[in-house]
Amino acid sequence: MEIYSTEEQQAEAIKRFFRENGATLVIGAVLGLGGLYGWKTYNQSQIDSAEAASEAYTQVVESDDVLKKSEAFVANNADSNYAVLAAFVAAKEAIEKDDLTLAAEKLTWAAEHVENAELKATAQLRLARVLASQAQYEQALATLAQPMPEAFKAQQAEIQGDIYLAQGEQDKARDAYQSALDAAKGNNNPMLQIKLDDLAQKTTV
Repeated sequence: MEIYSTEEQQAEAIKRFFRENGATLVIGAVLGLGGLYGWKTYNQSQIDSAEAASEAYTQVVESDDVLKKSEAFVANNADSNYAVLAAFVAAKEAIEKDDLTLAAEKLTWAAEHVENAELKATAQLRLARVLASQAQYEQALATLAQPMPEAFKAQQAEIQGDIYLAQGEQDKARDAYQSALDAAKGNNNPMLQIKLDDLAQKTTV
């Protein structure tokens, strides 16, 4: 590092630096400010888009024809988590109308397009239940075999138990229910305990 012994030398060095680099500094400052403005503009654009998607989502879920309007909404907002929520609402509506095939389609789309691990797990669990209701047991079990956050392990195992029980595989069902009970870590689930107790009575009869 060059060391300057007098104030005059330091002042001259500063002047020389700006003579040699002044244009570069100005350009850099302009670009930096431009980038900051661009970033703020981008952020505001993102906020405006999110607000618009939120308002449109509200109109969908409050409409009299959720299934029809949700399709258009999902197509126009496919990159938004609101599209996934709309798919959930549409799936629920389809189930209420006893259209399990359509419900499975909506939940499959949600599971494949959402990045949030919790929303993905929610879609997978609901999809597994729908598939099981259609007696598509192997496909339902394959859906449940997908990685899920720890907080969903109890539900995951319980649904597996329900499927095994529907298939007549009581031993596997009991093991799955016990795994669900263990994963619940003390959280009270009376229905799960009833399922285990019923299986215990069947095996002792």
